[in-house]
Formats: sequence, structure tokens, C-alpha cells
Amino acid sequence: MRSPQRSAAAEPQVQVDVYVENHGSIFLVRPVSNSACDWLTENVSEESQYFGNALVVEHRYIEALIHGLQEAGLIVR
Repeated sequence: MRSPQRSAAAEPQVQVDVYVENHGSIFLVRPVSNSACDWLTENVSEESQYFGNALVVEHRYIEALIHGLQEAGLIVR
């Protein structure tokens, strides 16, 4: 017996604003929405390091950064 297939229309579509990637000693925070880019510009130091369009974040800061993004209503994955 085959299992029922889900329709793409039945799944709610969630717009992700920021992707967070764990690369061992650092995290890369990749904004993908204008809201996320604006939030990072307003809330992260100008002296921060970027790798391409991704913000480079040390382990000790990532939890607070994610919390701030979520408090602003942004979707983080």
C-alpha cells in the first residue's frame, strides 16, 4: 500500500529571512530577505567581518544574535 502524497498546496509556505550555518569554529549568518539585511545593518557593528554576503559570528555571540533576529520577527533556519 502506498502512503498518501502530500500536496505542495497543503504545506504552509514559510519565508525564511536568515540561514545560519555552523562551520565548526565559526557560524555564517546569511540574510536572504531585505528585512534581515536591514536588521543586521542596524544592529551589528560596522567592524564585523563578512564572508561574501554572510556575517561571520563566533560561537559566543550566535545565541544572542539569533534571539535578536527572532525577537524582531524574522524567521531563522
